[in-house]
Amino acid sequence: MARFARVQTSAGFRYAFDEGAHWRVLQAAPWEGVQPTDETVPKTNAQLGVPVLASKVVAVGQNYRQHAAEMGKPVPVEPLIFIKPSSALNAHLSPIVIPPASEEVHHEAELALIIGKKLKNASEVEAEAGIFGLSCFNDVTARDVQRREVQHTRAKGYDTFACLGPVVVAGVSPSDLRIVARVNGAVRQDGRTSDMIFSPARLVSFISSVMTLFPGDVVSTGTPSGVGPIRSGDWVEIDIEHVGVLKNPVLR
Repeated sequence: MARFARVQTSAGFRYAFDEGAHWRVLQAAPWEGVQPTDETVPKTNAQLGVPVLASKVVAVGQNYRQHAAEMGKPVPVEPLIFIKPSSALNAHLSPIVIPPASEEVHHEAELALIIGKKLKNASEVEAEAGIFGLSCFNDVTARDVQRREVQHTRAKGYDTFACLGPVVVAGVSPSDLRIVARVNGAVRQDGRTSDMIFSPARLVSFISSVMTLFPGDVVSTGTPSGVGPIRSGDWVEIDIEHVGVLKNPVLR
């Protein structure tokens, strides 16, 4: 298992590798081969950015049976995909900003897949091999806006509504991980990725039949049941077994 992040340096945010007490800065993105430099950043004062530079975030709706039920939706016969813009990406510890247009913003704890190879019309075997690593994701949603509109773009596309991080973990299977959402320390969601309707490999294969996936792109795999409101002053945690804990405050 290896852990990667994007760490603030004197030259801006750079990809880095976890070496215990410090981050080892890399010459390039880790899926291009781990190429260490001589530069390190102590973890005690490290500022972490969004862990990948993604051209897009492809998210999946209703991929857990219990979540489909709580939303009053049927179990889909094929993956339901939508796009969150890269401008919505939000780093660990950065605030989720509730927009003026919404009075009901929800958390959605999700496992994110980080793509490590260019994929187009990939088989499930090729798709699985093309997943570089995993990260924690919060698919923040303006639920009242979502109810008013057929499309998901506005409800899920606001700036700060795609929380990702704090790290990318390589070498961990996504097939059966516990995924928990906490708000102010209270558990709101508690599920396992084994309850997904469509597996990570199936999702990536399906998405690649629609659009080309590039290294660094993010595929978020759906949320278990228990989604609920977040309000200004709250702290939201997305905790995924063997992956990490993503924390964000909420501001109006």
